[in-house]
Amino acid sequence: MSHLYYLVGPPGSGKRTVGKALSALTGAALLDNHLTNDPVFLAAGVSSDTEVPAEVWELCFEIRRAVRAATLHAPRTLAHIFTNYLTAEEREWQNVERLRTLAATRGVPFVPVWLSCPLPELERRMGLPERLERLKLRDPAKLRELMDGAGNLPPPPDAITIDTSAIGPADAARLIASHAGALF
Repeated sequence: MSHLYYLVGPPGSGKRTVGKALSALTGAALLDNHLTNDPVFLAAGVSSDTEVPAEVWELCFEIRRAVRAATLHAPRTLAHIFTNYLTAEEREWQNVERLRTLAATRGVPFVPVWLSCPLPELERRMGLPERLERLKLRDPAKLRELMDGAGNLPPPPDAITIDTSAIGPADAARLIASHAGALF
């Protein structure tokens, strides 16, 4: 059975890294948030260190809508992994509900996964070379500002929560797949 996994966590929490491990374990398509954001950011001349204008975000949202629509055309056997950072703003629940609805429309289980990590470890991870692969936040001061201001959306009641400072990506992937009943 395929699933729709939603990995949510702050910058540096390992969403893409855990997603890659989960994809390798389950064969799910990894559709991380940088896959949709980065082409728009590059075309608009936005870097990881600049403020993203509202009209550029709207273009990212259009790409995300297209990816969600394409997911409806996938073979029923294909699982999907989406990733995102969601702030503590009430409107962010719409992102969770969009993917929950997408899973229901596809007739597959929705698996919300909330990744966490202590701030000092997140700050350390900002300097990791793999963050250069995509337009990822790399400034520890901006991370602190983001965490102090926007914070993180709390997990929904049905989410599995994982502290990525206490468990490696492969083990996190096995934990998620086991929780979802996707390991045989």
